[in-house]
Amino acid sequence: MNEIKGSILFDRSKINGRVRELADEISRDYEGKDLVIVAILKGAFIFLADLTRNLSIPHVVDFARLASYGSGTESTGIVEIKKDIEVPVHGRDVLIIEDIVDTGITIAFFAERLRKRNPRSLRSCTLLDKKERRQTDFQPDYVGFNVEKGFIVGYGLDYDDQYRCLPDIYALDEAAYSGVKSDS
Repeated sequence: MNEIKGSILFDRSKINGRVRELADEISRDYEGKDLVIVAILKGAFIFLADLTRNLSIPHVVDFARLASYGSGTESTGIVEIKKDIEVPVHGRDVLIIEDIVDTGITIAFFAERLRKRNPRSLRSCTLLDKKERRQTDFQPDYVGFNVEKGFIVGYGLDYDDQYRCLPDIYALDEAAYSGVKSDS
């Protein structure tokens, strides 16, 4: 992996503390409910693992893999389903887990798709909420951190499949990614 060209936004200690707080809040809100957690791959897998280990309530986990970025830094605006969920959600409480809500296109698309399956409730949790480029009215129900702008990597978030394994969250320097052709 290349040396990271950016600055730390949130270190692992701050991330771990916030994930525990989110898990406590979700555990309170879903006590006694039939919770299905659906993580959007690939970016949310590390956040999901830490979050679910901190939940104090029973839950089922499933995964969806959606794509709208390709190898660029801009969403194409077209969401492609690479893997759909397998667990039935009809009449159950569903919580979507996302790494970052940026344009909002991907999670809004997926939430609408899940609503058509008639869950009892449908909410969302994102590690990072970045409204700078929001193109939808979608607002996550649980937010780890708000970020102003920039291209974010680490703790599951990637740039062209790099940097996911970093334990901290970084904002890349623009020079590190500005020369890459976008898919949009």
